[in-house]
Amino acid sequence: MNAASRKFLNVGGGNRDTPLPPYLRDWTHHLLDIDKRVEPDVLGDARELASLVPAGTYDTIYCSHNIEHYYPHDVPKVLRGFLHALKPDGFAEIRCPDVGAVMRDVVAKNMDVEDVLYVSPAGPIKVHDVLYGYGVEIARSGLDFYAHKTGFTEKSLRLAVANAGFPVCGIGNGHYELRALAFRGPPTDEHKRLLNLMPQTD
Repeated sequence: MNAASRKFLNVGGGNRDTPLPPYLRDWTHHLLDIDKRVEPDVLGDARELASLVPAGTYDTIYCSHNIEHYYPHDVPKVLRGFLHALKPDGFAEIRCPDVGAVMRDVVAKNMDVEDVLYVSPAGPIKVHDVLYGYGVEIARSGLDFYAHKTGFTEKSLRLAVANAGFPVCGIGNGHYELRALAFRGPPTDEHKRLLNLMPQTD
């Protein structure tokens, strides 16, 4: 299958200018967002994904820093919606803040919630921003759906994905970020090549 025939759904991506993983570069990009101002392909709430798109539509779901914007009891609805929207050999890539890493650093460095944790292209990011949502954006937009309503550690994200029905999930850690790759079945050789999961040889 060539890249142009593959489709992915960018859940809560905000806009089409947000950087995407290189493997998605030539795929057909459908944007789902609750904010009609960004002119999404699918206007709606990810909690209602099963009623927004037909079953088995997408090769991949890409969800970057959106899953934390739902209350804990709604997270299973979102993840089950991913299962519904994916093709039988599809997978989801889910990125979110690594609250476990934040907590460890806050304790180790005796930080306050108002202390700057790191500096991003958007500006200084406080501990409070990671836990509760980027305060500058929430205040500027007046839209409280930008607030964070839950958070994940590696353990809790893996459990949430498994409980939603994904039999295979791998999780990696970045800079205060978790990256989960959730598969509907065992990863194929094509998945491993695409996602650079092949073992390195000398």
